[in-house]
Amino acid sequence: MKEDKFGQKVGDRLLDPKNNRIWKGLLGLVLILLLVDALLGWYWSLEPDLEPVSRADGAVAGETVTREVIHVASTLLDKPGGYLSNDMLPHRLWLDNMPSWEYGVLVQLRDVTRVMRRDMSRSQSQSQEDRFLAVAEPQFNFDSESWAMPATENEYRRGIRALQNYLEALRRDDGSAHFYTRADNLNYWLNEVQNRLGSLSLSLSQSVGRSQLNTDEDTPVGQLDERETYVQTPWMEIDNVFYEARGASWALAQLMRAVEVDFADVLRRKNATVSFRQMVRELEATQQTLWSPMILNGSGFGLFANHSLVMANYLSRANAALVDLRKLLQEG
Repeated sequence: MKEDKFGQKVGDRLLDPKNNRIWKGLLGLVLILLLVDALLGWYWSLEPDLEPVSRADGAVAGETVTREVIHVASTLLDKPGGYLSNDMLPHRLWLDNMPSWEYGVLVQLRDVTRVMRRDMSRSQSQSQEDRFLAVAEPQFNFDSESWAMPATENEYRRGIRALQNYLEALRRDDGSAHFYTRADNLNYWLNEVQNRLGSLSLSLSQSVGRSQLNTDEDTPVGQLDERETYVQTPWMEIDNVFYEARGASWALAQLMRAVEVDFADVLRRKNATVSFRQMVRELEATQQTLWSPMILNGSGFGLFANHSLVMANYLSRANAALVDLRKLLQEG
């Protein structure tokens, strides 16, 4: 056996009790850090609850909606653990549910700020866009996973500050900012919501593999069977799709509550209040407590639950109520 320059055998040095204590201490420290990281990961994975929305005394048109958009954006950044989608720490390797939830919320923020800038703050297509919303809307379209130079959080907070400036301008009621609570403006946003809900419902239903016809092209009837494809969400992505839908539903439920306040007169004139509230209730049902420690993917009528199909059912029902609501807004 080799000896070092002090004449001590290498094997004896490795078996030295002092060295063993050092290695055991380091191993214990690593285990403690992993345990703390796991506990923090569990805490950071807690989803925000739905909160009531009410009209403030003396609120002007659009104030409630703008407040709620700010609330949703602030919650995205300030919930337990903060914004996690761009984290570089070890827990990012196994903590993927919350980033998926965040992305679902972010998509809804992008949609609503785009409609606010393009439609709700303008009296007609030729009118000038609001200068604060022109800043806020592109900020939320910044890369969701950038961790430095610049960090995603900094860009989104700039968008929140622009929304706050828009809110203050609305309150001044001096003509520097506008919000038009018209049926067509509400319909523009609901069209975006309808497209998102349809896409999420389809992605969720694909948790169970199924044959699907190619709807991207006009296939002759005799070739339909030949053009069938088997579609199934990869097993490792099922929980990501579920939590993206859950995040989107949380954001939509909060925004819908605010929309009902600001567009109350429009909904009443179109006899659409009941349809609107039914849609909101379906979205609220998606936020029920999930008691299972993991997202189960049982078959349609199998022994175990399929959480994705349950979520898809609620979103499909919300989408059906949304279709009826849009008809009332257009024709009522």
